[in-house]
Order: sequence, then C-alpha cells, then structure tokens
Amino acid sequence: MVQAYILVQTEVGKAAAVATQIGDIPGVVSAEDVTGPYDVIVRAEAADVDQLGQLVVAKVQGTPGITRTLTCPIVHLT
Repeated sequence: MVQAYILVQTEVGKAAAVATQIGDIPGVVSAEDVTGPYDVIVRAEAADVDQLGQLVVAKVQGTPGITRTLTCPIVHLT
C-alpha cells in the first residue's frame, strides 16, 4: 500500500467545493479545506505507485477548480 498527501491550490472561492468533490474519489482517504499556501490537503492511498499516479493525474487533477497540485508520498524511515 502506498499513501500520499496531495497539496492542492484552487481558484479563489473553490476550496470547499473542490474538497467535497475530491473526497468522493475512490482511493481518497480524506480531503480537507485548509488555510495557508494550499487550499485543500488530501490523503490518498493505492496499491502501488503507478495506481497512485493514475489516481492523482486522472481523478484529482481533473477536478474543476484546481490550479496546481503537489504530491508528497509518505515514507517510513527506520
């Protein structure tokens, strides 16, 4: 299982709607609208890196109102 945080910038006034739409995408664990340099923070998971990439590119980035995303895969350092 691969997990990542996806930091999302949206058009002005679109954060809540974008978070709601992204929250309905399979593989998205949570999508919260926040304040700061990013408007929405998403936690997503997939079976492998390829599926995670497909989730981000095909589904999340295709959501209307998004201007930019930054994907941060979760690593477990031991």
